This record gives sequence, C-alpha cells and structure tokens, in this order.
Amino acid sequence: MMKYISTRGHTNSDGAQSFEDVLLTGLAPDGGLYVPEKFPYFDHDELEELAGKPYIEVASAIMWPFVEGSIDRDDFDNIVRETYSREVFDHENVTPLTQLSSKIWLMELHRGPTIAFKDVALQMLGRLFDHVLKKRGERVTIVGATSGDTGSAAIEGCKECDNVDIFILHPKGRVSDVQRKQMTTIDAPNVYNLAIDGTFDDCQSAVKDMFNDPSFRADMSLSAINSINWARIMAQIVYYFTTALALGAPQKKISFSVPTGNFGNVFAAHCARKMGLPIDKLIISTNKNDILTRFFETGEMKMDGVDATLSPSMDIQISSNFERYLFELFGRDSATLTEAMNEFKTTGSFTVGENLLDIAQSDFSAHRCDDHCTLNIIREVYEDTTEILDPHTAVGVSAAKAYEDEIDGTIVSLACAHAAKFPDAVEKAIGIRPPLPEKMSDLFDRQEHVTELPNDLATIQSFIRENARSTKKDAA
Repeated sequence: MMKYISTRGHTNSDGAQSFEDVLLTGLAPDGGLYVPEKFPYFDHDELEELAGKPYIEVASAIMWPFVEGSIDRDDFDNIVRETYSREVFDHENVTPLTQLSSKIWLMELHRGPTIAFKDVALQMLGRLFDHVLKKRGERVTIVGATSGDTGSAAIEGCKECDNVDIFILHPKGRVSDVQRKQMTTIDAPNVYNLAIDGTFDDCQSAVKDMFNDPSFRADMSLSAINSINWARIMAQIVYYFTTALALGAPQKKISFSVPTGNFGNVFAAHCARKMGLPIDKLIISTNKNDILTRFFETGEMKMDGVDATLSPSMDIQISSNFERYLFELFGRDSATLTEAMNEFKTTGSFTVGENLLDIAQSDFSAHRCDDHCTLNIIREVYEDTTEILDPHTAVGVSAAKAYEDEIDGTIVSLACAHAAKFPDAVEKAIGIRPPLPEKMSDLFDRQEHVTELPNDLATIQSFIRENARSTKKDAA
C-alpha cells in the first residue's frame, strides 16, 4: 500500500496515511502538504510498453501505484475510464499535440468541460471523492480558492456529488468574465461561489487558515480540491508521460515549458521525472508576478505586491505547491522546511544557500513574460501559424522560444486554456475576439449565483457554517 507523509513531518501516530485519507483531508493536520513516502519508478522497458497505448491505459498504469491498497483495481480502472471518456473530453487523446515550429509543440490541455487544464485533474478528483465517500458513508465540505480556472473545473467536477458541499472563493473583479460566469452560472444545491474583496493570495490564505483551525476543520469535515490535494498532482503527472511517449520517449528526452503561478503543474512534471520519464529541461515561465523566476535566479523567495495582468490565473505571490518542491530540495528534511516556511510567513522571504540554488537551477530553468511580451507572442504565433493562444499559454510559449536555441530536442509548451476564456487580451493582440465553443455559446445568458463577502476570515467561516448541508443536518 502506498503511504503518504507530510512535508512538515507530523501526521498520525504511525507517521503516514493512506491515499483515501490524503484525498479527503487535502492539507495535513500539521499544515504541511502530503507527498508519497516514495515515488514509483518506471524503467526503460516499462516505458516502451506504455508507448502507443491510449491515454486511459497509460493513466491507469501511472496512477495505480499511488492508490494501490485504497481502491480496488477494477473500481479505479472504471473511474479512469469514465473520467477520460469522449463524453467528458472532446478529443480521443485527451491532451492532443499541435506543432508550432520544428522544435516547439503545444500540449492542448483545454479539451475538457471548462476548457482549461484543471479539468484533467478535477474531473478525476470529483469521481474519486464520490467513490470514497459513498464507500465510507461520509460527507465533506470542500473549500477552495481560485485565480480563475480551478473554481469552474472544481465545481464542474463536484456539482453532482451527493456527499459534497463545495465553497469556492475567488478575488472579486480579478478573474475574467468567462471564468467568473463558468463558476457562478452553475445552479446546484451543493455549490457556493464567494466573491472575496481581495486578491487571490487573500483567498488562498483564508482557505489555509480554515484548514489550520482544528475545530472548524473537524466540525465541517473540510476537504481540499485546490492543488494542495495530492490527487490533483497525481492526475497531472499522467499527461507528461503520454506526451513524452508520443514524441519519442524513452529513446528521446523531451523538454517542457510550463506557465505557472501555484507551481502544481510544473511540480507534476518534476514528479514524472523522478518516476523515470526522460525529461531534459523543465522551464518555469511566470508573468510580471515573478516570485518563482526570481527564486530560481537568486535563491531568494521574496513576496512583492501582486499586479493585475493579462494572465490573471498566474497573479500569485504565494505558490502553495512550492512547499512540496522545497521538501525535496531540502532532502526531505521537514524541520528545515518548516523553519523556511515559518520565516516566509513571518518576514515575507527566505533564502537558500548556493549549494541548494545550484540543485534548484539544475532541476528548473526560469523565464518571465510581462503583458507586452504576452501580446507580442500571441500576435507572432497567430501570424506564423494562425494558432490563437490564450495569454497564459503565450507566457509559456515565450519561454519555449527563449530556450529554443540552447535545447537540442523537442520542447512542449503547455496550452493551459482555450483562448475564448480571455477574449479581451486576445482581441488586444490580434484584433480578433475568439468565440466560445458551441457547448458554451449561451454562457453569458445564464443566471449567476454568487455571494460577495469581505476579506474577513470570521465572516467567510460563518457563511460556510450556515450553508453547508452537513451542519444543517447536524443541527436538525
């Protein structure tokens, strides 16, 4: 059975938890993030056996070691099959590839119901929740923060879960109209959209504070669907394998350019490499809010103000999944990790020494692309290929282009969202307003369901207590 440990070093009495427990709790009781005790490894021959197989078969093989001992294999295979069916994703390869140049490819991660990469993991996560909760006869309250895409994908994945209430916090006025409408037009008794008067970091901080409030967490049976939930990372690992195998792995090494704010997507790539996938370079690409790029340049993690950009899902200074990478960078020394995270929380910064910076720079390269750069990339790619990029994808492509000359092999840049999710930025770049896909053509005619709340933890907690169905039943 796969066991999981906390990055902060304290979990339950035996020091580890099962996949089921990790799935339902999300954040460890000590405030840390769960990681596997050890990563499964796929050797050259095993990778060759997976090459050419359908996405569903590769997904089952890659994820099975992480859930083994918690879910029956037949049940798990059924969950994977339902998740990545043509009824959910509109392409048989789930995350198909498009070639931009002789060396650069796009991995299309926007073929799911909310046309963003979060669907790949969150469609899986909703089904896992449903399966485990029904088996246990339990229910949970999911609380999550979103900078745009996680919220709609999480709601879409959980709106039909009988044993789940879901509360999604988003920064009021700081997500695109399409992103907001995708969340707020879902009319389901278990779905609550909360527009918080603050930034995404404020929303994320409120969520972490709720998980770190023992009585509230226990009373509400809190669970996480943000990328702090290990199951999301697990599902994201898969598409690095399927893409690399489609482009010649394991015989060839593939590089990836990943636009990132919360570090979850690129950490999944790091996990894939630890699991045996031959990855050459992993390139982190940030927008003007470049705390991650600055860390990999200097070794200093330092908070700065958050600026609103054309790529709002990356307008982040506190990258929640970076803790998982730091845990690995510090040699899985939870005491050192905890000290660094406490220093960051108290002072807004911490620094690693030259030796650790050298390791970090060997693991990742880094790049930044501001709004001017983003518009130029959208324009250049459209003029060269007629491919229309969303601004987040453009940030990633800018990094791929920047490293193109120094990388010998193929570079895959992640296309994180459909261009229609950010039509204002696209229109500013190329004078064309990309239409929504047919399945979403009536989005702006749908009624919204949203509650505006101040950036006040007590007020947010009170709203959740009053509206979660589990507490209503308890009160009765």
